Amino acid sequence: MRLGGSRGEPDAELNLIGKTTDEAGDAVDKFLDEAFLHGHASVRIIHGHGTGALRRAVAELLRGHPHVESFDAAPANQGGAGATVVELKQ
Repeated sequence: MRLGGSRGEPDAELNLIGKTTDEAGDAVDKFLDEAFLHGHASVRIIHGHGTGALRRAVAELLRGHPHVESFDAAPANQGGAGATVVELKQ
């Protein structure tokens, strides 16, 4: 997990590759809370391509999360379908 700071660091990013869906769910929930508290407008969650289980688990959690405004697959230059970009509520 990486949260950007005031020194021009990138927005928050979470890498879930290698985690189980249960581990990923806990990590994403905590990550979104911290990103929201740090005032991030958007974050990127890296889940990889694999079987798609992590991507589906992340999408399911994001659908009902109180800090999430919207989410979609990352642009090709940010991981494409192997990552999800999340817009947080302000």
